[in-house]
Amino acid sequence: MGVKRYELTDAQWRRIAGLLPGKASDPGRTATDNRTFVNGCLWVLRSGAHWRNLPERYGNWKTVHRRFNRWCHSAVWERVFDALTADRDNQYL
Repeated sequence: MGVKRYELTDAQWRRIAGLLPGKASDPGRTATDNRTFVNGCLWVLRSGAHWRNLPERYGNWKTVHRRFNRWCHSAVWERVFDALTADRDNQYL
């Protein structure tokens, strides 16, 4: 199966997966759907659609939106962007 529009490639995912909360070594719940969640966020942000128009394959839009906000407030996205922008060869940006 190919990459869907707005979704991360396997190489892009490998670059950020370790920066995200929910790893087995992290306290609290282990995330099993970080990639799906990130792809859902990218779908909304890149398409310009409203959260409530998020396709079902990414999960319940309210849940995804709530988690997106939690990650904003806990600086998860900032850590990811800092790591990606540190690499001048990053074509994804």
